[in-house]
Amino acid sequence: QVQLVESGGGLVQAGGSLRLSCAGSGRTFSSYAMGWFRLAPGKEREFVAAISRSGSSTSYTDSMKGRFTISRDNARNLVYLQMTSLKPEDTARYYCAAGPNYSSKTWVYWGQGTQVTVSA
Repeated sequence: QVQLVESGGGLVQAGGSLRLSCAGSGRTFSSYAMGWFRLAPGKEREFVAAISRSGSSTSYTDSMKGRFTISRDNARNLVYLQMTSLKPEDTARYYCAAGPNYSSKTWVYWGQGTQVTVSA
């Protein structure tokens, strides 16, 4: 079992930056691959980024690659999403997720999300 809590969302202007955090419970945080997803009204849930258990591998949706960076600090049970050059279309609720396998992108635990709103 793992519980995830996101934080760091808010209102930013286009071109700005924001860093989201996801705190995991338990002592086995490092055994999970972690991912970030987002959900905007009227749209399907969209994959944002993922990171392997050790942090050695990362992946991103092409439209976000170069603007977003995922990282993790296993000693503190934290995963981050650093977002730069934000656009209004980045507005969504952002969720972190945990799963047993990075390569298969299987996600079994989810947080409640944090809202990101980017003004024009």
